Amino acid sequence: MIFVTGPLYSGKRAYAQKILGCTEQQLPARAVWDVQEQAAAAPDLAALADELARYEVVIATEVGAGVVPADPAERAAREAAGRLACLLAARAERVVRVFCGLPLPLKGGLPE
Repeated sequence: MIFVTGPLYSGKRAYAQKILGCTEQQLPARAVWDVQEQAAAAPDLAALADELARYEVVIATEVGAGVVPADPAERAAREAAGRLACLLAARAERVVRVFCGLPLPLKGGLPE
């Protein structure tokens, strides 16, 4: 599995299409994205990470940068998203951060 992360609208899905050699319509069969939104509701983050790791590419938008929310539920959701990202990175063969459309390898180098 390749874990792709980065800020909102940074080109993560376009990068996934490129490395998978697929169209936007084909992407849902091979990749999953916005997984950070699933973290807050997950009763078991490790089980969620195992389930998500079955995809070829898992994409998560980075959260947590900036002002810490006053709402406890929003803080908990950010923490869960961060913990899920750590679990996914540990399971991934490769981790790539996409920033301004540029892939930056964090683990395992860039896919061929």
